[in-house]
Amino acid sequence: MNIAFFLLPKQEVACVTLDSTLRQTLERMEFHRYTAVPILTRNGEYAGTVTEGDLLWYMKDSDGGVTFENASKYLLKDVPLRVNNRPVSIDADMEDLIKLAKVQNFVPVVDDMNKFIGIVRRSQIIEYCENVVARQSQESV
Repeated sequence: MNIAFFLLPKQEVACVTLDSTLRQTLERMEFHRYTAVPILTRNGEYAGTVTEGDLLWYMKDSDGGVTFENASKYLLKDVPLRVNNRPVSIDADMEDLIKLAKVQNFVPVVDDMNKFIGIVRRSQIIEYCENVVARQSQESV
């Protein structure tokens, strides 16, 4: 099956850029009620995924230097990312997608030039697997 079938397109994904401030990132995550969002470069390439934990650890490790009040002075590109959420190519097969979905809430999808084109949510992959198992069960009856 083609993974494009599961793709939530870039236009519908809450993303931030490396040049976003911490405050912008926090506000975007809060507004959409997400715990992680993809990070893009100015050129639209996938650069990683930032989590609430990444932001909280950065603020904690600043020894009080970074607060919500002054978070607009700090850029996301300076925040260390604790987890490497790997993307898949739009040409990847379901096996590759499932392997990543085991350890990521969503899988970023890129084109052949590493341009971010969307995500596949883990819930969609689980639903797909559920349907495959159900179909196989019915066929064996």
